[in-house]
Amino acid sequence: MSPLTALRDQPAPVVFRDRAEAEAYVASVCFKHGPPRLFGVELEWTVHHAEDPCRPLDARRMAAALGVHAPPTLVPDSPQRPLPSGTPLTVEPGGQIEISTPPRASLSELFKTVAEDITQLTELLAEQGLVLGDRGADPHRPPLRMLQVPRYDAMQHAFDPIGPDGLTMMCSTAGLQVCIDFGPRSELKARWAAVHALGPVLLAMFANSPGVGGRRQDWASARMRALYGTDPVRTRASAVCDDPAQAYARRVLDTPVIVLRRPSPNWIPPHRVTFAEWVGGVLDRQPTSDDLEYHLSTMFPPVRPRGYMEVRYLDTPRPGGWIAPTALMAALFSHPSVVDGVLAATEAAKGRWLHAARYGLADRRIADAARKVVELGCEAMSRTDLSAGQVSAIADELQGGLA
Repeated sequence: MSPLTALRDQPAPVVFRDRAEAEAYVASVCFKHGPPRLFGVELEWTVHHAEDPCRPLDARRMAAALGVHAPPTLVPDSPQRPLPSGTPLTVEPGGQIEISTPPRASLSELFKTVAEDITQLTELLAEQGLVLGDRGADPHRPPLRMLQVPRYDAMQHAFDPIGPDGLTMMCSTAGLQVCIDFGPRSELKARWAAVHALGPVLLAMFANSPGVGGRRQDWASARMRALYGTDPVRTRASAVCDDPAQAYARRVLDTPVIVLRRPSPNWIPPHRVTFAEWVGGVLDRQPTSDDLEYHLSTMFPPVRPRGYMEVRYLDTPRPGGWIAPTALMAALFSHPSVVDGVLAATEAAKGRWLHAARYGLADRRIADAARKVVELGCEAMSRTDLSAGQVSAIADELQGGLA
């Protein structure tokens, strides 16, 4: 669950009569505009036995650790109580744990709440001898599904014919997601372009997954390597154009449906069908807005529009390492003039996603852009509510990472 989801309008389910209606729905729910005021953070970790990080996870032990906070995918009748801050816990197919801290208008408050959530989660796991991983991909174990539920059965069925990266993405990777408002309509196009232009630069700066399960050890971000190889139609970067909402809506409608919810435990579609074809009547019922919302949850681009910009291209960092990229991202979108500066600073590195994943800051064009971005972000951090001491410490960390 994403931290800003609760703030979105939730229209009553409607049946789509044609493609135009479905595209209009995607554009309206995914690209909302208004004054930028909220920040959200989602953190995901692989989980390991403290005494042996190579040992496979056991669902019963994980359930015992999370107790009443366990999600229904792990414990079907769980109440899934949030942490004291209101943060829910979710568990991914390979046993990765995610916190989705409720959004805040204050960075200082957000940082305080996330830190409390991490402490709470760490204590829960420690009771069962479990610890959080400190990489964006599991370096110890091969991909292995812990959760056996219809959604993940259907996803694996779709990804396996493409190659092994889908299972790796599902079971062995973990990311830091930063959620930023789109801003007013007049700024949406520039902010959408900037968040994508930053992708290769920030991916390289914060790459933290040199290998997964003993493989891909020569990649700065084996996590992004796995994501890109999973299913290109749903994992590659979105179009940066004059009308990103319409372009994304077309993409979503032309993407195959890989999970078809039914009363039975088999959620695999009977044959290959795009959402547009479903609207066109090729299945035994017409899709609703609930079906389209679920289809949207199977889209995994590096930036996912969800009424706000869900930035998904950052690896899970080492302990405490989530603060600097979150603060930098907030600063870089603090004012239209800073966004313009981002577009200028990143021009030479634009589109170099795989270069960033493969070589990190060893790519000279990306490294040059990173220095400009850090300088710009450190100057803009005074626009946030962070204290002078916090800004100074974050600036030192960012600049030290470029040395």
